[in-house]
Amino acid sequence: MNAPSTLEEMLAQMLSFDTISPHFGGRLGGEAALAAHLETIARGWDLHTRRCPVAEGIFNLLVTCEAVPGGEWLLGESHLDTVAVAGMTVDPFVAKIDGDRIYGRGACDTKGSGAAMLWALRDYARGAIRPRNVGVLFAVDEEARMTGAQAFARAELKEFLPRLRGMIVGEPTMLRPIVGHNGVVRWRTITRGRAAHSADPSKGVSAISAMLRVVETFEQRYVPSVSRSHPLTGRAAASVNVIRGGTAVNIIPAQCEIECDRRTVPGETAAQVLRERDEFLAATGVPVEHDSLYVVPALDEALGREFHHWLSPVLTRNGCDATPRGAPYVTDASHYAAAGAPTIVLGPGDLAQAHTKDEWLARDQLALAAMVYLEAMRTG
Repeated sequence: MNAPSTLEEMLAQMLSFDTISPHFGGRLGGEAALAAHLETIARGWDLHTRRCPVAEGIFNLLVTCEAVPGGEWLLGESHLDTVAVAGMTVDPFVAKIDGDRIYGRGACDTKGSGAAMLWALRDYARGAIRPRNVGVLFAVDEEARMTGAQAFARAELKEFLPRLRGMIVGEPTMLRPIVGHNGVVRWRTITRGRAAHSADPSKGVSAISAMLRVVETFEQRYVPSVSRSHPLTGRAAASVNVIRGGTAVNIIPAQCEIECDRRTVPGETAAQVLRERDEFLAATGVPVEHDSLYVVPALDEALGREFHHWLSPVLTRNGCDATPRGAPYVTDASHYAAAGAPTIVLGPGDLAQAHTKDEWLARDQLALAAMVYLEAMRTG
């Protein structure tokens, strides 16, 4: 595959790689293949590349232009993985340009951001105005576990923090800056019983019956108590979204489990959420176990306030609305901000087009994103 000659060709090449998350049935190695392709392109443009390990055989790709040794850094980030493609009405891996739209899985979420960032970095490295060092990170596994962002936040990000202007995380925001968003705490709750033949249920103890009491308390008492809100990101929320129990219709179930999702607003902590959960469930009198804890902290706008102030004129000059906004979802930005990086979420496309059966990105949004990213890189 030859190096792309246009930004749209760049995005088309990225869309041709199957990078469905393995957590959603994708094959292993898809993200690595795309990262290797981008690495080859970047090196051909005389940019520096670095593979940042995440797990065995899995890595983030960092592409940099160190124009001012010892100087300030500006970082961009875009994730490589996508959700599944079942039910799509367009070819997910062949870019289709129809009028003012580019179709394909990941066009909006979020290969469009990544293509625009790398294209802007190419133009920045070739230009005469280079007031700072710039890097673009292509991260793995955002859609499921955010292990790529967590690994970079733990390790390589520390090298940049003392001289970091800020970090732009590319997600579909219509190029409107998201300065704060909610977080999430997820876990599995388990009830246990005793298996017995259903011909004599008295010899068993149903884990499902126990779980019914847990779910009733969770939904009727705990969920209404989740009432905190944030002026930018909205309300906190809690829900039970998966339930499993039993092994056969003629066996009293020995185990039942639910998976719970608790959306947090800036200012809430995981420890606080888990303590409140335990207080409510203790009232059931049902012994429960919890595991599979997954935490993404909320993005607090305070850390990125100065960065947003610096970036706002760039957005305004390019006809974008620079008003700071919040969102109810989570992104990789949470982990970078938690590590101390001023972070804003900003990218082309509308979230309404992400993960859809005919996912698409407006061509003018793609072009505008590259212009905005490039001007941010060049702004003194």
